[in-house]
Amino acid sequence: MAAEIPKAGVAFLLTQLGTQAATKFAERVSALDLTPPQVGMLRMIAAHPGLSQQTLAGNLGMLPSKVVTFVDDLEGRGLVTRTRSTRDRRVHELTLTEEGAELLDKIRAVAAAHEADFCEALDADERARLQSLLERLTESHGLTPGVHPGYRTIR
Repeated sequence: MAAEIPKAGVAFLLTQLGTQAATKFAERVSALDLTPPQVGMLRMIAAHPGLSQQTLAGNLGMLPSKVVTFVDDLEGRGLVTRTRSTRDRRVHELTLTEEGAELLDKIRAVAAAHEADFCEALDADERARLQSLLERLTESHGLTPGVHPGYRTIR
């Protein structure tokens, strides 16, 4: 007689769902020729025009040298401009280009579709309750809102 598999715990289920959500999101944004870290950077730059590469690295929990590599690519694609600060010439300030802003609109549409598809098994009340519970757990664990912890592992 085979042993009964124990019911999965909350942490396991969250890991399972998080992995699925991240994989599906990566597939969706790849259609825009982007990776999830690039999307995160574009979102952060759009929310904080003129932020420095150092600040971006700190906000995302990434090594500054890795941020430079990503920004080089985004700048080369015409999505981001990097200019020297007038206050401190050692600092590069980042802003989205018009092309970057247009791409961000497409990203928002992709993200909304991803969210809708991922949560389609829940009605509006269930979804709101789940979001509230997840936000509370996120806060209790000291996670930065809107920043994927996977950025910290990019080396």
